[in-house]
Amino acid sequence: MLIRRHLHVRGLVQGVYYRDTCRQLAEEAGVTGWVRNLHNGDVEAVFEGSPGNVTRLVRWAAAGPGAAEVTRCTVTAERPEGRRDFRVLPDARPAWRETAGPPGEGEGRPRHRPRWLGGPAQAR
Repeated sequence: MLIRRHLHVRGLVQGVYYRDTCRQLAEEAGVTGWVRNLHNGDVEAVFEGSPGNVTRLVRWAAAGPGAAEVTRCTVTAERPEGRRDFRVLPDARPAWRETAGPPGEGEGRPRHRPRWLGGPAQAR
């Protein structure tokens, strides 16, 4: 039986070998999934595997490696996808880069670049 857990980890978790240690421990335990840094300084991870091994990795994630200072670890159960390996993914990009202005002002519209940055010419 496989289980899957999706984690969001807050605190001092970047620049402390969190992702690489996570990958090493997951591979040693036969757990698949991924881990990545988020733009706000948090870490996100997904673990798939046997209930015992995933539970052990979730416990480790809530504490992190020695130099980490985890302040919060949110865990969500999800349906397993049958991943075959464990990867360190590229850092996630912030969603705000894809829309114009703050919430409520042009939400969902693509951001337009000014002409001086190589954007289209303005109609006069």
